[in-house]
Amino acid sequence: MALLELYTEYNRVWIPDAGHVWRSAEILKDFHLGDNVLDLQLEDGTENHYPVDPAKPQLPPLRNPDILVGENDLTALSYLHEPAVLHNLKVRFVESKIIYTYCGIILVAVNPYKQLHIYGDAIIHAYSGQNMGDMDPHIFAVAEEAYKQMARNHKNQSIIVSGESGAGKTVSARYAMRYFAVVSKSGSQTRVEDKVLASNPITEAIGNAKTTRNDNSSRFGKYTEIGFDRRYRIIGANMRTYLLEKSRVVFQADNERNYHIFYQMCSCAHLPEFKNLKLLSADEFAYTCMGGEITIEGVDDGKDMEETRRTFSLLGLMEDFQSDVFKVLAAVLHLGNLEIKNSGDGKSSVPPSDPHLAVFCELLGVSAECLARWLCHRRIVLVAETVVKPVPRERAVNARDALAKQIYAHLFDCIINKINTALQVPGKQHAFIGVLDIYGFETFDTNSFEQFCINYANEKLQQQFNLHVFKLEQEEYMKEDIPWTLIDFYDNQPVIDLIEAKMGILDLLDEECLFPQGTDRSWLQKLFKYLDDNPLFEKPRLSNEAFVIQHFADKVEYQCRGFLEKNRDTLYEELVDILRVSEFPFVANFFQEEKQKPVTTKVVKVRPARPGVKPANKQQRASVGDKFCSSLSLLMETLNATTPHYVRCIKPNDEKLPFEYDSRRVVQQLRACGVLETIRISAQSYPSRWTYIEFYSRYSILMSHQEGDLSDKKQTCKNVLQRLIQDSNQYKFGRTKIFFRAGQVAYLEKLRLDRLRGACVTLQKHVRGWSKRRKFLRMREAAIILQQYIRGTKTIRKTVTAAALKQGWAALVIQRCWRGYRMRQIFHLVRVATVTIQSFTRGRIARKLYKKMVEEQKALILQKYARAWLARRRFQTMRRLVINVQLSFRVQQLRKKIEEQNKENRGLMERLSSLANSHSHTVDRLQGLEAQLEKSTNQKVSLEAREKKVKEDASQITTQLQKEIDALKLEKQNLEKKFDASSKEAKESFDHMKTNLQEEKEHEARFRKIAENNIEIQRIDHEKEVETLKEGIKRLKEERVSLQRKIEEGDQVNAELQEQVIQLTKHVKIIPELRKDLNNLQNQRNNMDRKMREQSEQARAKMNDITRQLLGGVVEESGLLGLTPDDSEKNCEVEDLLAAFDGLQKATRILENHQREQKEGYETQVEGFKLKVDHLENENSKLQNLFQEKSNVNENIRQEVSRLSSENSVIPELKVQALELQRQKQDLEAHVEEQSRELTDKTEEITNVLQKKIQEESSQRRHFEEKSEELEELKRELEGRVEELGEENDHLKRQLQMESEAKSKLRQETSQLTADNMDFEEQLDQKDRLIKKLQKQMKSLETSQRAKQTSAPAIPKDFLGMLEYKREDESRLIQNIILDLKPKGVVVNMIPGLPAYILFMCVRHTDYLNDEVKLKTLMNGVIGAVKKVIMSHLKDFELLSFWLSNTYQLLNCLKQYSGEEEFLKQNTPRQNKHCLQNFDLSEHRQILSDLAIQIYHQFISIMEKTLSPAIVPGMLEHESLQGISSMKPTGFRKRSNSIYEDSETHTISSIVQQLSVFQSTMSQHGMEQRLIKQAVKQMFYQVGATTLNSIMLRKDMCSCRKGMQIRCNISYLEEWLKEKELQSSNAMDTLRPLSQAAWLLQVNKSTDEDAKEITGTCTELNPVQVLHSFSHLQYFCYITTPSFTLKQYSHSNVQIVKILNSYTPIDDFEKRVTSSFVRKVQSLLQDRDGSTQLMLDSDYRFQVTFPFCPSAQALELLQVPSSLHLGFLSRI
Repeated sequence: MALLELYTEYNRVWIPDAGHVWRSAEILKDFHLGDNVLDLQLEDGTENHYPVDPAKPQLPPLRNPDILVGENDLTALSYLHEPAVLHNLKVRFVESKIIYTYCGIILVAVNPYKQLHIYGDAIIHAYSGQNMGDMDPHIFAVAEEAYKQMARNHKNQSIIVSGESGAGKTVSARYAMRYFAVVSKSGSQTRVEDKVLASNPITEAIGNAKTTRNDNSSRFGKYTEIGFDRRYRIIGANMRTYLLEKSRVVFQADNERNYHIFYQMCSCAHLPEFKNLKLLSADEFAYTCMGGEITIEGVDDGKDMEETRRTFSLLGLMEDFQSDVFKVLAAVLHLGNLEIKNSGDGKSSVPPSDPHLAVFCELLGVSAECLARWLCHRRIVLVAETVVKPVPRERAVNARDALAKQIYAHLFDCIINKINTALQVPGKQHAFIGVLDIYGFETFDTNSFEQFCINYANEKLQQQFNLHVFKLEQEEYMKEDIPWTLIDFYDNQPVIDLIEAKMGILDLLDEECLFPQGTDRSWLQKLFKYLDDNPLFEKPRLSNEAFVIQHFADKVEYQCRGFLEKNRDTLYEELVDILRVSEFPFVANFFQEEKQKPVTTKVVKVRPARPGVKPANKQQRASVGDKFCSSLSLLMETLNATTPHYVRCIKPNDEKLPFEYDSRRVVQQLRACGVLETIRISAQSYPSRWTYIEFYSRYSILMSHQEGDLSDKKQTCKNVLQRLIQDSNQYKFGRTKIFFRAGQVAYLEKLRLDRLRGACVTLQKHVRGWSKRRKFLRMREAAIILQQYIRGTKTIRKTVTAAALKQGWAALVIQRCWRGYRMRQIFHLVRVATVTIQSFTRGRIARKLYKKMVEEQKALILQKYARAWLARRRFQTMRRLVINVQLSFRVQQLRKKIEEQNKENRGLMERLSSLANSHSHTVDRLQGLEAQLEKSTNQKVSLEAREKKVKEDASQITTQLQKEIDALKLEKQNLEKKFDASSKEAKESFDHMKTNLQEEKEHEARFRKIAENNIEIQRIDHEKEVETLKEGIKRLKEERVSLQRKIEEGDQVNAELQEQVIQLTKHVKIIPELRKDLNNLQNQRNNMDRKMREQSEQARAKMNDITRQLLGGVVEESGLLGLTPDDSEKNCEVEDLLAAFDGLQKATRILENHQREQKEGYETQVEGFKLKVDHLENENSKLQNLFQEKSNVNENIRQEVSRLSSENSVIPELKVQALELQRQKQDLEAHVEEQSRELTDKTEEITNVLQKKIQEESSQRRHFEEKSEELEELKRELEGRVEELGEENDHLKRQLQMESEAKSKLRQETSQLTADNMDFEEQLDQKDRLIKKLQKQMKSLETSQRAKQTSAPAIPKDFLGMLEYKREDESRLIQNIILDLKPKGVVVNMIPGLPAYILFMCVRHTDYLNDEVKLKTLMNGVIGAVKKVIMSHLKDFELLSFWLSNTYQLLNCLKQYSGEEEFLKQNTPRQNKHCLQNFDLSEHRQILSDLAIQIYHQFISIMEKTLSPAIVPGMLEHESLQGISSMKPTGFRKRSNSIYEDSETHTISSIVQQLSVFQSTMSQHGMEQRLIKQAVKQMFYQVGATTLNSIMLRKDMCSCRKGMQIRCNISYLEEWLKEKELQSSNAMDTLRPLSQAAWLLQVNKSTDEDAKEITGTCTELNPVQVLHSFSHLQYFCYITTPSFTLKQYSHSNVQIVKILNSYTPIDDFEKRVTSSFVRKVQSLLQDRDGSTQLMLDSDYRFQVTFPFCPSAQALELLQVPSSLHLGFLSRI
């Protein structure tokens, strides 16, 4: 069919769009040749008129049917073009969340910018061993294909990973290497695969950097060869690098960074190991802050440094090497900060004091002076002389940067060499798989020499790719016997020639570099001159410093600035010489190696050749471009010698958003990476390729009946195609496939859809017609009925009159009344009968209920009394037991308590004696105090009388003084000063006395309150004393007032005397008389003073007497002297009185303190006595209890002795001893009772006396003497009683010791007697057994002799179920019964488990003979032989089944006849007689159980291996439902190595048949049914897990019809279980996840109710038995580039989401699952606790159990078949 005929109404096309690249539109009207417009309607509803040239119509590309969208392989699309590829990738990436897609031999990987759970070990094992195309596209599928081809074809392989920066190349290459590491495993102990993976952090640190497009961009190419040995295990690895971007060391563009390692070191500058490097922060070094970015969001450089150092150590690169590397890197940073100044006249200089210069030279061990000189000078070697020429600052800076780049490049190569050395292990390499991680096609705003080399390398790789694709296409056509026609494809050889040919760009560049005065502009002019005629080379219009090259991907404009400098990579020889003689050997070796390389050959060099003496050396320099060409040609040779596999990484957007798709960016990369070229090559030939079976299954609906009846499906397909497509050039028939041109599959799909639509229209037509006819017939029938009623009413109206109507109405009324009456009568009768019946029935029920209640009540009464009797009986028995236990325990406690009581009694005695002594002292002191108090009272009375006399005398003196005033006037002047001073002192002393008295009053009040609370009597005495003292103080105050008045009067007298003296001086005549008067006054005064002195002495003496009386018994004489100082020599003044008063106050305070201390002491003594009395009462009660318990113990002992005497009546000695003990017990009991009575009486008397004494003390506290005497008496009594108690306690102890000794002797004798009895019984039993054994042997000997003597007919023997054999026949027994036994031969006709029975009968015989050595050798031989058979036949299912059954049966026999009670319950009496007698074989049973488990696991493994190939084809791929096809037009072209493999077709019947074979074999061998159920359950789990895992990894299996087929297959398995009666094995439970997945494929998936139903039903998906989580995930999370950002996937059930995303409609009638519905389901699953794993663990094993199953087989009836060649065995 012509392509133009497909542009019909309703078909869709793609039209160009500026924003979305391509937009979809629907054709509104059929297009005919000659039309100039194609009428279209866009998806938003707008119409578009697409212009078409009528002469040469260039129509827009057709859009594939929706059924073909989302294919795994882009080449399977019917219409192969750019918009179809772009749309298919978008649907898979955005809607289905699938990042991998095949494009022929290319794997397209779109970076999701999100961590996906599709790289675990479970996924690796799922892809292992699978053909490419059987599973969904994956990087693991490509790796498996490479690994399989290497193993199958013995040819080296390569995986080429390319793409833009940030597309995920490094991660994809890393996952490929991880796949090889997991699948192959290392053949050595060094774990090379771990080292290979661990090398990535190092290479990324020194070779990756942040760019504007990627935060972790690889700035070098890497080709890693992973070596394998002959067993295809990893044996080593080697890494080659290409074109390191050295310029990044000294220059970074805006928003970019230098290599990661520099920032990692700067972040660790504070660590001790980095202190000597003198590092600064990254923003302080010129080489690290140039781009303005020193940090990366989400990246911790410090932690990355730790990981880098850890991987260094893992690779064996020790601390010394690491420190050398860090020194060099730090030196490079300091070199960048080296300041070069302009000195004028084209000169430059380096300041000698530059700190960075010193650090650089110190780190690298070079001379600072030489380095500073040769950075700014250059040596020119001429023919006759050598000239040193200064260079300007710009060239000096370039020399500095060149030195930094050269050092870093050498360091990079050194580290790579060290890694390669670490990855090499001993052994010969058989093959290798290379993984190439290389930069993709690059085009930036400014493209320089690096982009030129990268694009040149991509041109070479694209050429190799085109040739390989062309070759594969040719091989495919030749294998299918299809005529090969030359396909025109893009050949980029002209571009390659433009770059590398003679007089090409690189050649002209090298030529220009040879000229010292060559510049970038001069080189560009040469390019314009020589390459102007080349159509692939262009000159830009607006620039004179650039050129344009037409690459295969796009046009690229290169800026020529810097090309020559970067190609030369100039480094002065003088600087090289400086580093070559460095004191740092690590750096010196870099340049020494360079020196040893020959200069005559063109090899890969890092440094350009140094200027030599001869000018010819200039022509022999190796430029960077030359070296890159050499390494690139070496790489191409390696790739051409291997089988390549291609992975193209695509960057979906520049914002790094997860699952966001930018069509413009994607299409640029598709064009650049060759994907569209592959599509174009495929589209030129026959892109769609179907097998005949797939075509027949899909398009059988288009066949006629005659074509469908043919048995040859291949011929049928040919006939159908020839009829449907007339143009035979549109398809070709191959040997196994049909090849279609582009668009033909879409045309067939259109025909199929039209046929289905026609069939649907026909079905709808007939259904709608039937429905309408049915509705019409119902309406017609209703109309006829209505007509009948209407016509009937009309006839009635015509025939019926009014009289007839009245009569009829009257008849109706009569009938109604009569019928009502009859019904009422009947109702009354029925009600009466019903009531009668109910009464009788209820009475009967009530009587029965009453009778039952009476019976229950009586039964309850009986039960109550019976249960009470039983409970009492149990209680009494329990009480007896408890009492016995308590008695023994209490006796021990009694002994301990008696000992403790004795100790306490001794302590009490000591304390009572001390208390008595202290009490006697206190009584003496109290008597003395009472006497002193009486004296003090008497003295107080006398003092009062004296004071009265003193007052009277004072009054007389005052009167005399008043009379003598006139005589004292003359002496007033002399006495004035003295009176003034004395008055002042008196005032001060009186004020002080007031304050003291007030304080003393307060103190006395407080003391009085405290004393009142303690002792009432002493408080009253104290108050009286205080009152007397107060009265004395008042009297003294009154005297003081009177004295003051006298002093005042004296003052007045003095004043008057002064006036008089003045007057008298005037009158001289009167002087003699005045002298006489003065003498008289002086005499009077002296008399007054004498009287006052006497009075004061008397008062002082009285005060002293009072104090002595108060303190005579309390304070010593010295203290009294201190209180009453000797004042006889002093004048009697007021101060003396005050001092005496103070002494009185002190005496009263001392007395009060002493009394208070005595009161407290007495109170404490009384309380102590109370406590002692209470303690004695408690101890007496305890002793009474102990004596009571002792009496009970004695009673029990008496009962025990009586019982023992009755039991041991045979022994007269025991009886005598028992009688003696009884007498002793009686005596002891009597004595103990007497002592207990005496103790109780004594304790009562003690308590009464103590209570009386306490009461007396409390009521008569004032009489301390009486109390003390009573206490002394009590003390003496208590001492005597305590002594008596001690003696009694000692006596009781001795008695108890005697009793315990008697008990112990009695127990020892009884235990000795019982032991002797047991020994005698054992000896008797042994003798009985010996006698029986000897009797049996004698009987057997007699019977054998009789049998030999008599030749009469044999009498039926009574066999014992044992087989006898000689020890030398043991090896023959094991050889014949185990090693040489074939399950298919003799055993088929035998009893199941016969070998186990025979071996057990031999074991019984060895046990019967009691031959331990023979038994051990037999058991060890049997176990070893079974192990040997199993190890030599690991893949023989029947033999494993046979020996699993027999091992299990032997284990059961050893349990059944072991003699243990738990295994004897189901035995017959005869079988119980056959139990083992002499040996315990539990250890051998354990060994046999372990052996059975080992056999079971191997048995299950063989079944799984046998069943696994049929699971996926039978459960998924086979069309089990007739007429329902689940095939989808895939057309995927598998690899040539697997497409022609003849594989067996498996169906669900194959699985069922295989299961039946397993079950019949196990049943035939007599395996226990429960063990069979366990094996079947394991097989069903294997079927369910494998099928579900395949669904998860195969998008083509996720369809509604496939779900129907899966559920149908599950029903077949369920029917098989019912047929074999294995439903109880719970095998169907293991298929629940698969059943729910099938249901999920069938259910509607559109509304919110559907989402809720899905989340509520699919509860078994993501079960617990998942494979262990990713073992390397954490490691890869670290080394993942930011393109694979770590974001935790939702913990919702990923299996449900995966199925919904992978759901694929088979027909246009089905609907795709929308992304909004998937998000709805995810939101509902958020709260569900589930695993995030996608795969089930297909290797999971249920725990096996071997249940005990006793055998009913009688051992005595078994006979050994002659076919077993066991004639040397004889039955006993």
